Amino acid sequence: MIKLIVSDVDGTLVEDGSAEINQELLEVILKLREKGIQFAIASGRPWASVENTFQSIKEKIFYISNNGSYIGCHGRSLFVYSIDPELVKELIRTVRKYPDLVPVYAGANGDYVDTEDEALCRWLVEGYKFNLTRVKDLMELDEPCLKLSIYKPTGIEEASRDIYEEFKDRLKISCAGDMWLDCMAPGVNKGRAVKTIQESLEISPLETMAFGDQLNDIEMLEQAYYSFAVANAREEVRRTARFQADSNINNGVLKILKQLL
Repeated sequence: MIKLIVSDVDGTLVEDGSAEINQELLEVILKLREKGIQFAIASGRPWASVENTFQSIKEKIFYISNNGSYIGCHGRSLFVYSIDPELVKELIRTVRKYPDLVPVYAGANGDYVDTEDEALCRWLVEGYKFNLTRVKDLMELDEPCLKLSIYKPTGIEEASRDIYEEFKDRLKISCAGDMWLDCMAPGVNKGRAVKTIQESLEISPLETMAFGDQLNDIEMLEQAYYSFAVANAREEVRRTARFQADSNINNGVLKILKQLL
């Protein structure tokens, strides 16, 4: 019997950067909750974005944000995992060597940028619904960093390869689509967060269903027996998952959840 369902957002439920959730999905999630099935949203987005997107049901679900650095429920935080402050500063200095890359600093209370890119800032607020603050210098922030994301409009994996090689042994680094490279504390990932919820609720991987599309979803899919890659997922994700759902634009996750109901 399925007792826990976990789903990524961007590329899995919606197109990257969209806050437009199918309202029928929200209704189905509530029906699943009535049957005693827990639901968790697991996203690279910050908690404020997840809460905003799922505002009408936010007190009925768990939300795993910043790729597992933050676990929340019923509108409050449960677990927070931050990066060593000196390592964050070293990473920011390195990112600044590449003019076409933009760092986005995820704190426990919101997100911060020091870029002058007005269009990017508008998109983060209007598209992703970030609780965004523009600061003079990210290096001067005192707030613990849960995740440092590196942004490039396209081709982030290739553009950040040298950064990945330099920090891969000291941080958990994952690509989240073609625009984002996410850097977290060692050991932090969506799978670890799902395991935390499973152990808290005494739910096994055999009783868990998960949906994803990107590299940052792999550990999460490995934590669920009923693991689904949407049709538009990366090849590595399709190889990890046991099952396949239709694409995000064809409401693949919703189709499977309706069958489960």
